[in-house]
Amino acid sequence: MNDVIIATLLVGTIGLLIAILLTIASEKLSISIDEKEIQIREELPGNNCGGCGYPGCDGLAKAIVTGEAKVNQCPVGGKNVADAIAKIMGVESEATIRMRAFVRCGGTCKNATIQYLYYGVKDCNNAAIVPGGGDKQCSHGCMGYGSCVQICEYDAISIIDGVAVVDPDLCQACGKCLKICPNHVISLIPYQKQANVKCNSKEPALRARKNCSVSCIGCGLCARNCPNNAIIIENSLARIDYTKCTNCGICKEKCPRKCIITA
Repeated sequence: MNDVIIATLLVGTIGLLIAILLTIASEKLSISIDEKEIQIREELPGNNCGGCGYPGCDGLAKAIVTGEAKVNQCPVGGKNVADAIAKIMGVESEATIRMRAFVRCGGTCKNATIQYLYYGVKDCNNAAIVPGGGDKQCSHGCMGYGSCVQICEYDAISIIDGVAVVDPDLCQACGKCLKICPNHVISLIPYQKQANVKCNSKEPALRARKNCSVSCIGCGLCARNCPNNAIIIENSLARIDYTKCTNCGICKEKCPRKCIITA
């Protein structure tokens, strides 16, 4: 009987010591979290999309508290979330520009030149490693196999006539489609800016014409006629500076290739 009592006391003593040590360790190793960080995290949408440039909403909340990130850095939350975070931080809310994803390609089944028939896995990143990078002759355009569609959490992207098309009203500008596109044909643009160059080709004019009937050839007519100097030509491709663009529509009218749209 004495052996049982001794064993019981020994086990109880060891358990008590372990509990005391764990309590001390938890206090010593605990990481204090700023109350503002918790409040900001509750305001963030919780998508953990990484569109803000930080590892999820927790990372962004911490960065905002330390002053590393702006109060309006969450692309999904928009103005309402930015205003709420600014109130928590005790600062003025910064102007929030709503963004949306835009596919810079007009290479539909009708417009793009097909170099061969592709029967592989319907995924852009898989097709990108095939010689020629998919069935279209233009290696800079949308491949149309839907990697962006699969990764979009908001059902904002569809493949229509061989090209990805973004519904601007559903798009939350999280940026996941930009990261997964092997040809980097998707970019974020201001939601309310309408003039867009629907081409990503960087080929010389002659080759660009051969690859697609609506490719930009870098002729410069749009740039020369823009009253606000909002268009530049780089690598045989027109680019719009949205800080200068006023949506006058002149670039669309002057483009001989009809690759500039206002939608």
